Amino acid sequence: MAKRSIKKYDIQVEAKPEFVEQHSDRELDRYVFSYTITITNIGTEGAKLVMRNWTVVDGAEHTHTVRGEGVVGEQPHLKPGEWFQYTSGVVLEYPAGSMQGHYEMVGDDGFEFNVPIPKFILSAPRTIH
Repeated sequence: MAKRSIKKYDIQVEAKPEFVEQHSDRELDRYVFSYTITITNIGTEGAKLVMRNWTVVDGAEHTHTVRGEGVVGEQPHLKPGEWFQYTSGVVLEYPAGSMQGHYEMVGDDGFEFNVPIPKFILSAPRTIH
């Protein structure tokens, strides 16, 4: 078994998307998705999340970019071994799409770095009549 090398700046991002049926309306082409993001500092240096950068693509390949300070009104600071979790959402005009992006972080020593947010799929369940 290979050993994992420990990095100074090592932030892990996991996303769990979910279709929100009760806030969606298929007849109005309104598809609501929530997503829960878990950000874990598995490195050896503390870091603060200062900016978010998202690219949202819907089922028709329309792209929307979202950039802003922090996440859900916070700029969490993560010491080594700590994690931060939040839930947010997006509304699409199509029953499928995807999201990906990166977080801009600043280490406790002032080093600035980006953390990729892996692409995840948004997909409403199909309805059979």
